Amino acid sequence: MRRRVTFSRNLTLSLSRTCVSHCKYCAFQTHQPHLHTPDEVLALLDRAAKRSVKELLILTGDDPAHHPGVRARLAELGFADFVAYVVWCCEQALERGLLPHTNLGAVTREELARLREVTASQGLMLESMRDDLVAHQGSPTKDPVLRLQTIRWAGELKIPFTSGILVGIGETREDRVDALRALADVHAEHGHLQEVILQNFVPHRKYYGEEPAEIATDAAERFWRTGLRDVPIAGVPEWASAVSLEDLVELIGVARELLPGVGIQVPPNLSEHWPELVAAGATDLGGLSANGDHISPEHPFPSPHQVRKRLAEDGVALTERLCVYGAYLDPEWVEQHVLDVVKVKYWSFIPRRGSGRTDAPFAIRSDRVGPATERARAGEALSIEELTAMFASTDAGAIEGMRAAADELRAELAGETVTFVVNRNINVSNVCVVGCAFCGFGQGKRSPDAYEHSEDEFRGRVREAVEYGATELCMQSGIHPDWKLDDYLHWLRVAKDEASQLHLHAYSPMEIAHMCDISGLPPSEVFAQLRDAGLGSTPGTAAEVLHDGVRERISPNKLPVSRWVEIIEASHRAGLRSTSTVMFGHIEEPWELAQHMTVIRELQERTGGITEFVPLSFIPFMTLLGRTHGVEEISREENLKHTAVFRLALGKTITNVQASWVKMGIETATEALRWGVNDLGGTLMEESISRLAGSYHGVRLDPPELVAAAHAAGRPAAERSTLYTILREHPLGAPREAVA
Repeated sequence: MRRRVTFSRNLTLSLSRTCVSHCKYCAFQTHQPHLHTPDEVLALLDRAAKRSVKELLILTGDDPAHHPGVRARLAELGFADFVAYVVWCCEQALERGLLPHTNLGAVTREELARLREVTASQGLMLESMRDDLVAHQGSPTKDPVLRLQTIRWAGELKIPFTSGILVGIGETREDRVDALRALADVHAEHGHLQEVILQNFVPHRKYYGEEPAEIATDAAERFWRTGLRDVPIAGVPEWASAVSLEDLVELIGVARELLPGVGIQVPPNLSEHWPELVAAGATDLGGLSANGDHISPEHPFPSPHQVRKRLAEDGVALTERLCVYGAYLDPEWVEQHVLDVVKVKYWSFIPRRGSGRTDAPFAIRSDRVGPATERARAGEALSIEELTAMFASTDAGAIEGMRAAADELRAELAGETVTFVVNRNINVSNVCVVGCAFCGFGQGKRSPDAYEHSEDEFRGRVREAVEYGATELCMQSGIHPDWKLDDYLHWLRVAKDEASQLHLHAYSPMEIAHMCDISGLPPSEVFAQLRDAGLGSTPGTAAEVLHDGVRERISPNKLPVSRWVEIIEASHRAGLRSTSTVMFGHIEEPWELAQHMTVIRELQERTGGITEFVPLSFIPFMTLLGRTHGVEEISREENLKHTAVFRLALGKTITNVQASWVKMGIETATEALRWGVNDLGGTLMEESISRLAGSYHGVRLDPPELVAAAHAAGRPAAERSTLYTILREHPLGAPREAVA
C-alpha cells in the first residue's frame, strides 16, 4: 500500500507557562505568574477561525495554579480553578469550529474527566521511566509513576490520548525501550493511545524576559514565507545523551513492534532528517502549527506545503487529520457535542465504518438486506432504501449473501469467461480548468507540470499501440481552455489516419459538454461530427456520483447529473454505445450511491446503449480531497462488497461489470471475479489519471497477466473488442505460450 503521512493543521495557545517543575531542558516554563487573559484568548481563536486551522492545542506548565499569583488572577476572572478556565477556552474554541487538544501535564482523574467534556483529545508525554535523571531534578510532576497513572486514568475514561518519550536527556537505549514498553502495557489495557511521539531533545537558550510564543510565531512566519531557517546553536549540557539518526530509526522500529496500529509521530522541526524517519516508518508529523513550536520557539515547523513538496520526492503523500484520530470518532470516545462540531465542520474525516456514513434522509433498516438481495438476484429493480441498506451493511452473513447472489447473476448474464481488451490510454493534455478536488491529473495552463502532446508524439503512441496488438485507443484529456471542436475532431482524424483499424473510445461527457458549449451546437450534432471523424464509442466517465449534492461538494464546476444523462443518451441515439462508471469510497453516503445506481439503471432501461459498468474506487493520496478531507483509501473488503451491490443494483440491465485493476490492484481484481465481475478491463499501457492521484498498482498489464488472473480464479479468459466481440479465447489449461 502506498505510504502516506498525516499532520494536524493547528494553532497553539500557551495559556499559562507557570510551572511547578524545574526541568533543565525547558525554555517554556516560568516560575512567575503567567496567564493569558480572556481577551487575548478570544483574539487568538478568532484569528485561527479565519484560517484553515482545525485544532486548538492548549499547552500549559504543570500545575500553574500552585502559584498564588495565578490563583489570584483566576479569581479575578471568576474561575474557581485553572481547569475551569481551560474548559472555558475549549468551549470558545468549539463555538468557532476548532477542536481542542489539551496538554496540561500530570492532572487528576477528576480533571481529566472535566476536560473530556470539551476536548476532542488530550495528551501527556511520559518522557522517561527513569526517576533519577539530572534533567528532571526539582521536578515533582516528572515522576514516572505519576505520569503513567495520568495516562492510565485517561484510558479508563476513554479519552483519545497522545503520549510519547523524550530522548537525549540522559537516558540509555534500554531506558527508551522501557518507556515505550510501559506505554504499550497501558495501551494494551485500554486501547486509547492514538499516537506516540518520539521527540529528540534539542538544546536552546533561555528566554528570560521574552515571550516564547512571540519568538515561535516570528520564526514560523519567516520560515513559511522564505523557506530559510535561522536557528541559533546552543551548547549541549553535560547531562544530555547523544541521539543519532540511527538511534531514532531503531526506536521507530521498536515502537512499531510494541505499539502496532498506534501512530508514530516525529517532530519535523527538531531534526533535519525527518524524511529519513518517515522512510523508516514514522506515520505522523504532528501539528504543523502556524504560530510555531512554543516549547522550542526558534525551531519553526515547516509549512504543509514545504512538507508535501519534500515528501513527494519520495513518493509519500501528506494527508491532513484531526487532532482526534478517525478510529476514535465515536460517541464511546468523544462527547456528543464535540462530535457534533466534527459532523458539521469536518464530516469527511469521519471514517467509513461499514460503507461509511449512513445518515440517510430515512431510517436504514438492516432487515431489508436479505429480501432485497433475493429480489436483486431475480433482476428486480430495488428502491433507494433497499440499495442504501445494502451499501451500508456490515453484517458478514448479509455480505456473503450479496456476494453469492452477485456471482450467480454474473454467471447467468455473462457466463464463466473473464474478458479483457488490449488497449492503450492516451491523455493528450492534462491542462484543465475544472478543478475537481478528487483529481491529481489536471493542471492549470501555466503550471510547470502542464503538457500537451505534439502530433508527432501522439502518432508515435498510436504506432506503439498497434505494435503491441491493441484493438482500442482510449482518449481523454482535461478541459483545455484553448481547444475548439476542431481540435477534438483533429485528434480523432490523426488516430484514424495512423491506424484506421483501431476502435476509438474517446471523450468523456464533460469533454462532450464542453464541445457543445464552445461550438454552440447541440449534442446530437457534436456526436455526428465526432462519429464522422472516427469516434467509435463514448466513455461513461465524469459520472463520479450521479447526485448533485455530492458533485457540488467534490467538483462544483462539473456538469450536473441531468447534463451527464443528456450527453450519454445523445451518444446512444447517435449509434455510439458507451460505458458507465461510478467513483466511490470518498465522501459520498450510501443513499447517494443508491441514487447513482438508480440513474444508471433507468438510463439503460431507456436506451440499452451501455456496454459495461465500471466501479472506480477513489485514490486519495495526491488529491486535494484526500489531502485536506482525511479521506482514506477504501478497504479491500469494502471495495468488494460495493462491487457486489453494484452488480445486484443493475439487475439484468447491463451484462458486464468490470474490475479496475489500476484502482484496486490485480489481486483484489482477481478476487472480485467472485463478487459479480466478469471483465478485467484493459492493458492500458499508459495511465495518467489514477497514477497522478497516487495509485500504486502500475499503469500496464500485459495480456498474459490478465489471462493468469482469470485462470487463478478458476475461469477461462478471452480477449474481446471494445463492444464485447470475442477475439481470442484462452481456455483453462492452455499452454503458457498460447496466451503470450
